[in-house]
Amino acid sequence: MGKEEVAEATHEYSGKDYQDPPPADFIGIDDLGKWSFYRALIAEFIATLLFLYITVLTVIGYKSQSATDECGGVGLLGIAWAFGGMIFILVYCTAGISGGHINPAVTFGLFLARKVSLIRAVMYMVAQCLGAICGVGLVKAFQKSYYNRYGGGANELADGYNKGTGLGAEIIGTFVLVYTVFSATDPKRNARDSHVPVLAPLPIGFAVFMVHLATIPITGTGINPARSFGAAVIYNKDKAWDDQWIFWVGPFIGAAIAAFYHQYILRAAAIKALGSFRSNA
Repeated sequence: MGKEEVAEATHEYSGKDYQDPPPADFIGIDDLGKWSFYRALIAEFIATLLFLYITVLTVIGYKSQSATDECGGVGLLGIAWAFGGMIFILVYCTAGISGGHINPAVTFGLFLARKVSLIRAVMYMVAQCLGAICGVGLVKAFQKSYYNRYGGGANELADGYNKGTGLGAEIIGTFVLVYTVFSATDPKRNARDSHVPVLAPLPIGFAVFMVHLATIPITGTGINPARSFGAAVIYNKDKAWDDQWIFWVGPFIGAAIAAFYHQYILRAAAIKALGSFRSNA
């Protein structure tokens, strides 16, 4: 494949003169000496804490109200809006500080695409999980009786579904989310379509909303290992722990597929790499 063919294959998506930013360092040891790195960790911790606090409180409130009135509470639609709306708000608030990941699956996908370093990815995941634990802990502290009675907001596979179905739902749901993240934050797209104002947190929040509508009846909708882990730690019941692997394996597989699809098919990174290899041979 010659240079002309490579250019033609990539031109439709990327625009003519755009140059990709350099990939992040694989290890990223230099991050440890930067205040901006620790500021980003704090932002991820607080954002995930707030995310779990608001969303789990919404779930508990809905279950407590619907227990006495079938038409009471916000309903599944309201729960989906709570999750999607909080992601919209928090990504908007933290995107300029940490990138607004708020989800280990998103961080994992961006790491595979060389958008963040290994150290940053691991530390983001730790901060997100700790924030999730603290957020759910606040819900339990404020509403302990309701929290224990109505399931603690923990993700569990619903009755009537097998583990394969739950895993598939988590894979597809996370793919939708991470694919949206890549598309909404793609610098090539922003350069090509600079005349079209795009507020990246909006489609990301909508993706979370839509996935919740589809998968709440199956798994309660994880698509975020920190969200599932934080709820399981505080609720601490056997069923939540037995199903926990679904909410890690599924999202990580979905994120990996989304990263590959966006980077090597839509962005034609494989074609460019092959063309570079042949031109140097």
